[in-house]
Amino acid sequence: MQPIKVLIVEDSIVFRELLVQNLSKDPAIRVVATAKDPFEARDLILLHKPDVMTLDVELPRMSGIEFLRKLIPQYPLPVVVISALSDKVFDAMNAGAVDFVAKPAVSSRAQLEDFIRNELLVKIKIASTARISNIKKTVVKQQEQEQNLSSYRSNLVVAIGASTGGTEAIYSVVKDFRTDIPGIVCVQHMPPKFTEMYAKRLNDQCRIQVKEAETGDRVLPGHMLIAPGGDRHMRLIKVNGSYQVEVKAGPRVNGHCPSVEVLFESVAKAAGKDAVGIILTGMGGDGGKGLLSMRQAGARTIGQDESTCVVYGMPKVAYDLGAVMYQEKLGDIAGRTYALLNNM
Repeated sequence: MQPIKVLIVEDSIVFRELLVQNLSKDPAIRVVATAKDPFEARDLILLHKPDVMTLDVELPRMSGIEFLRKLIPQYPLPVVVISALSDKVFDAMNAGAVDFVAKPAVSSRAQLEDFIRNELLVKIKIASTARISNIKKTVVKQQEQEQNLSSYRSNLVVAIGASTGGTEAIYSVVKDFRTDIPGIVCVQHMPPKFTEMYAKRLNDQCRIQVKEAETGDRVLPGHMLIAPGGDRHMRLIKVNGSYQVEVKAGPRVNGHCPSVEVLFESVAKAAGKDAVGIILTGMGGDGGKGLLSMRQAGARTIGQDESTCVVYGMPKVAYDLGAVMYQEKLGDIAGRTYALLNNM
């Protein structure tokens, strides 16, 4: 198997060299070139044809986001963005990046090396498997069609899980949800603090209200709660006949915290047949068994199809387990959700 060819775009000489040294230690990686700005990177892409590019957001001469917007339509390439804590990463994802990592605010060389080996390296390997043709390049605002609002039972709930490629996939689904949609609980694998920014971004862009979840938050119609990134799992619980979420620390499940598996298992227990489960693009198998538990408890379940996934991992595992009742293209998932809710 050929090593993954990586192009590093980073303006800091010190950090750039650290990236080269540590990524090159893995035999599965070959750093083919480095660039300090997008103009150098453009020429090196044509010369070396890398499999994956790492890209800093803040660059001289042209921002990383502007570079992505110009690059992806002309030269589709899996890109992993390296960013300080900023909601600019979501602009980068919208412009076509596959995934991102949060640059650690540390001064220790050992900590930086640990970050490169244990976080960035994993993201690069996942990105190398991404279906670049399915990465959303622009946000197209569609004219909304007038629809008759339905009145859904208050005990219905929608649960969503996603990973790589999920920030844009989740947006593609929930932007079509009206304010009459039953309460939504969601896990998107993401570093700490970024989930709060992502929730605010969705809240600004969608008709439903979105927030980062806290223990005790009620699951209400027209609202979505996103599990906070970090070391806590989110579970759905039922208190006095109504749904709430519980956010508690716990060990990683399937390598993740928060875990889609943990959320879906809790939805199966708390909501049973009164739930719709949706599993979207992502590497690995997190959520597959949980979605199966939901289906066995009587819930309706939807999986994103292979043709529209950035990484057809989590939905495939769920489908192979028999957890998916309806396999849909990304653009059809919101419609299928409403069709199921109308018959519940």
